[in-house]
Amino acid sequence: MIQLPAINKVANYAFQVRARGRFGLIFLAALLLGACSALPDKPTRAALYDFGPGPLSAQPTTRQAPLPPLALADISTPGGVLDNQAVLYRLAYADAQNLRPYSKARWSMPPAQLVRQRLRETLSRNRAVLNAGEGPALNRGANQGVLPRVLQLELEEFSHLFDTPTSSVGLVRLRATLVETTPTGEKLLAQRNFTVQRPATSADAPGGVRALTAATDAAIEEISTWLQQAP
Repeated sequence: MIQLPAINKVANYAFQVRARGRFGLIFLAALLLGACSALPDKPTRAALYDFGPGPLSAQPTTRQAPLPPLALADISTPGGVLDNQAVLYRLAYADAQNLRPYSKARWSMPPAQLVRQRLRETLSRNRAVLNAGEGPALNRGANQGVLPRVLQLELEEFSHLFDTPTSSVGLVRLRATLVETTPTGEKLLAQRNFTVQRPATSADAPGGVRALTAATDAAIEEISTWLQQAP
């Protein structure tokens, strides 16, 4: 017959084993939770911006455009700073020479391409717009045997500029050159710089994008008027 003290010893030993098992499970669960919390978060995708859909209704078309055809060259970006899709800003009150990218905002394509696309849409309302470098036969045929004038543009500035931490504008600066193609080369007809800024409604990337879109549209309207007045 087993004595009571021996039974108590067995029971205590079994209790200790179960207690150690529960402690081990709790410890393992804590380790797993700690490991999960230490895992890096899934990277947030940057917001993608463009200038919007443009006119939502078709523009009226006629057989004969009221203005002569124009060839549009690719827009260049001196220095190559604007050759990527970053949405850039400057802190004029702190370090105006430093262009900084918004970390969670990007253009859908480089700014020069966006500006050219918008410019072509606008100019096409009242004239035929061709790509510079298209076949000479096509270019001559578009204007009764005469090569169209060529519009060349340089995008010099395209940034969200902060005058103060709470006051900012979208700043666009373009240099436009209008040339005529002759048998001996290009002939300069006119040249002008366009600097346009529009206030931003908020001190962040969405506010900067809206301001830059408005400034671009205003600059394009100025360019359109200038082309109509050029000699």
